Amino acid sequence: MSRTTTHAPDLDWTDPDCPVARTLDLVGDRWSLLVVRDAMDGARSFTEFQRRTGIARNILTDRLRKLTAHGLLTQRTAPSGRRQEYVLTGAGRALFPVILTLRQWGERHAFAPGETHSTLVDEHGTPVPELVPTGADGNRLDADTTHVQRTR
Repeated sequence: MSRTTTHAPDLDWTDPDCPVARTLDLVGDRWSLLVVRDAMDGARSFTEFQRRTGIARNILTDRLRKLTAHGLLTQRTAPSGRRQEYVLTGAGRALFPVILTLRQWGERHAFAPGETHSTLVDEHGTPVPELVPTGADGNRLDADTTHVQRTR
């Protein structure tokens, strides 16, 4: 398993020892996760991100810089050769389960029964099954069956 180490000396960590807090410090605002979501869905240009999200130009500029600086996006020359585009890195693509879990939670809890919403499907058009964390023994994990343990 490869691991990307993101050094962020410019950040004042909310809780330096907590991986959840550090992750939220990096991508915890709605605009950052919406940019990552749209990059997963094929957005590449500043204009595409702005059109899809409705985000103000100054905020989008800030989020793209932050996501690039922390290794979630990278810039490359677009195939046309005329402009730069943003592409997810391995660390950015590794947020897929996070986006999927947020999506599935939203499908269950953020819509009224029968309310129209989008759904994520695989390459065959089949809805993606619910993501369920399981332990090494195959049993379902939740807040009642796990706890935090410090490592060194």
